[in-house]
Amino acid sequence: MTQQLRDEFDSSVENAEAWMKAIQERLRINDNTKGPRSALEARLRETEKIRALVPEGSLKMDVVLVKADAALRSIGADKKHEVLSKLKDIKALWEETAIYITHCHSRIEWVWLHWSEYLKAQDEFYTWIHNMRVTLEPDIELQLGLKEKQWQLSHAQVLQNDVQNQSVLLERLLEEAASLFSRIGDPSVDEDAQKKMRVEYEGIRQEAQNRVKLLETITKEHEQYSANVNQFQSWLNGVTERLNCCIGEAPKPSAEDKLKALKEISKDIRSGGKKWKHLENQCADVIQNTSPLGAARLKDELEELRKALEKLKLLCSEEEERLLRIQESESAYESQARQLEADIQKLRKDLQRLENDLDPGEGEKTEDEFVTLWRKCNATRAALAAEESKIERLKAQLKELLRFSQDVQPHAESVVSAIHQYQSVRGKASKMSNDTETQLKRIFQNPLQSFQQWKPSVQMLLETPEPELAHIEAALAESSQFKEMLMTLQLKKDLLNNVLGEEEAESFLQEAAEASKEREILHKSLLQSKSKLQNLILQHKNFDAGFAPLQKKLSAIKAKLDLEKEPQPDLLGKKTQLQRLQMIQDDLAELAIHMEEVEKLVQSNTTHRHEMNQLSSDSQALKRSLEMMIQQSEDHVQKHWAYNDKLSDLQQWISVTREKIDSCQDADGEQNTEGRLEDLERWLAEFPDKEIQLHLVEAHGQLVMENSSPEETAHVQAELDQLKESWKSLKEMGTGLLKKWQLNRPVADKKKKRAFVDHKWVSGPAFHLFDVDPSHKQEKMGEGQSTSSHLKLLHDFEEWLQGENTKLTKILVGTPSSTEEIKAHQGKLEELQSRVPDGQRLFEDLLHLHPVLGSSEGLEDLRYRWMLYKSKLRESMSSPSAGSLEEPDRFRKKRSGGVCSYLHRACRAALPLQLLLLLLLLLAFLLPLAEETRSCTLANNFARSFKLMLRYEGPPPT
Repeated sequence: MTQQLRDEFDSSVENAEAWMKAIQERLRINDNTKGPRSALEARLRETEKIRALVPEGSLKMDVVLVKADAALRSIGADKKHEVLSKLKDIKALWEETAIYITHCHSRIEWVWLHWSEYLKAQDEFYTWIHNMRVTLEPDIELQLGLKEKQWQLSHAQVLQNDVQNQSVLLERLLEEAASLFSRIGDPSVDEDAQKKMRVEYEGIRQEAQNRVKLLETITKEHEQYSANVNQFQSWLNGVTERLNCCIGEAPKPSAEDKLKALKEISKDIRSGGKKWKHLENQCADVIQNTSPLGAARLKDELEELRKALEKLKLLCSEEEERLLRIQESESAYESQARQLEADIQKLRKDLQRLENDLDPGEGEKTEDEFVTLWRKCNATRAALAAEESKIERLKAQLKELLRFSQDVQPHAESVVSAIHQYQSVRGKASKMSNDTETQLKRIFQNPLQSFQQWKPSVQMLLETPEPELAHIEAALAESSQFKEMLMTLQLKKDLLNNVLGEEEAESFLQEAAEASKEREILHKSLLQSKSKLQNLILQHKNFDAGFAPLQKKLSAIKAKLDLEKEPQPDLLGKKTQLQRLQMIQDDLAELAIHMEEVEKLVQSNTTHRHEMNQLSSDSQALKRSLEMMIQQSEDHVQKHWAYNDKLSDLQQWISVTREKIDSCQDADGEQNTEGRLEDLERWLAEFPDKEIQLHLVEAHGQLVMENSSPEETAHVQAELDQLKESWKSLKEMGTGLLKKWQLNRPVADKKKKRAFVDHKWVSGPAFHLFDVDPSHKQEKMGEGQSTSSHLKLLHDFEEWLQGENTKLTKILVGTPSSTEEIKAHQGKLEELQSRVPDGQRLFEDLLHLHPVLGSSEGLEDLRYRWMLYKSKLRESMSSPSAGSLEEPDRFRKKRSGGVCSYLHRACRAALPLQLLLLLLLLLAFLLPLAEETRSCTLANNFARSFKLMLRYEGPPPT
């Protein structure tokens, strides 16, 4: 009975736990707020169903509690703990499930309600947007007057305030949309939807703002116009009052004061016209934003203001004309009298100024001063002639004054006094002009008279056999002075015409031109005499000063050149010597330039010319010797460089090859023997070419030793000896290793060769060497491989090669037509190719036994046929569908060729090497033997080598 109660308790616990886990799984599936509204609504309905199952869960828990109570009563104390533990766990699970049901349903229900409220607010927002758009869409209506426009502006501002207040609701709505989007992730509330709402609101806000701004502009414009009209009306009333006062006032003020006041009023009226024009422009702008009836009222108001202004302007002008006529009749006499006195005073000042300019001064005067004084006199006479018209005008003004009733006697006396002063100044100017002309004529004649006195003395000086240089220089200075004076006379042609008259001036200028020509002839003669004297003096001085340094410099260059004849110890010394020789060549070129300068000084002196010729001859001989030494030095540097280059290349190759052979020799294992043997044979195949390079290095070393010092000769010989020893040891190492591997390979590959015989050579004649038992083979290896066995091995290889060639020919003769035939054809070729490596190893064994066989001619023939077979097989593998129609007889070489065929092959192999040597010799001849002295090519260490180099044709960059 106790066990049954325990089982019932366990069954109830399991049922309750399974139900709770199922409920939690359903809640987990629906516990998600993401997705569209329909999905959210479905999840909400599902959670409601789950929440409705809570009583069922409570019932299951009650069953568990009842079963637990019965089980606890029937079991012992030691097993109660287990029942209580399960009861505790199921209670905790039920509490967790109940809380999860409540929370899940609440969360989904809250999001659902939040979304519903948001959609409601969004609908209200879009309804408001639509209403505002309907309100703001129509154009602004034109109003009658200012008051109506102000009312319209107030209404627009109310709408703008409404739009601005709506921004708070928009921000709240956008916040709700962002919060909702973070929970549901639906596109209807994403950022694009939020941006769309903001853009629509911004459009409404901008439209309302633009409407308010436009209405503000229209209203302010009308207000400003109204203020300006009122201001203009006030100004018009004030000006009218001032004009009435001026016209109706008692005649106490003078006419001048009234006229002044009227002018101020007229000025104000003119400014009022500008004001009215401005009002007219403003009115046109206001009318554009006003209804037709309001525009008509504005035009009528403006027209009334214009009529009032025109009336005021007419009254002012009539009164001003009346006062002007009165004033003109009173001031006519005073004006003319003042003008007459002013003209008299001005005339007297001008006459006094002209009289002061005629002051001749004191003391003797120069020519320029006389010319200046003469020009002043002429200018004064011309000015006085111009003042005569003013005298006549004064007389006419005096006659005009006689028409008035006032006394004109003072004015008449002033006119008579001015006329007397004018006549006095004119007489004084005429007298002074005549005296100045006389003095100028005398001055113009002085240069010609002095030249006629100076000319005989110069002619006497030129006729003197040995004149003094100082006298000639003094005569040249006087000639320059006369040249300047005569040229000055030629330049004064206009002045002479004015002073002397045209005919007399022309005669005078002809005399001056003749005197200038005579002076030129005398001046040239003086210069020739001076040049001859100076040349004689300079030749004696300059030659002694220039010849001695040239001799010293040439001796110094000779000494430097003698020091450079010693052979140099190394390549660096030879390059340095070449650079020193080039510097000496530069010094010699500079010396030649100085010699050319000194040679110009000895053209008329026989003794000096002989000395210069001797010096030039020594310089040319030294130049030729220097060029030969530079050419030899360049050749030595080039040869030494070529030797070092080739020696370095060969030493490097020997070192690399030695390392490769050492690495092959140190490697262990027989599985890599074939690969290492092939690498070794490939390296040894390079030895013939490198041996030729060794001979070339020795030849270059001999050339270097012929042109080097004893120390360098010993060093080069030691390098060559060391190179030969390295070459010899490397060759012995490679040959010994090759022989060792070739001797050991048959024993190592015995099983492989037997398999080769049993499986692949069944169809043809096999080598009898493979049929020999191991004991017999070891016996032959121990006995040194007797001659008869080796000849038999050679014969077997020839028969096998002939059989393989026959098979290849038969395969190539057939022409496959189908895919199966092509595959079979390719398989036969691959079978032949698979036997080539074993044949190659056997042929290498024959080569290893070459000293024993002794028949080099037969072995060479066999090598040729073997190479030809491999080449033909490779070509067939590359194009398996192409059949070869060559006959077997063409493949085989007839052995009867003998020595002739061997010589033919040897010559053919040597021909490329001979052509290469000939090409190198030709390149050496084509290298430039001489360059410019200052060429960067000679400074380059590779200038005489066979390596690539950059060239720069031109002067040194520094």
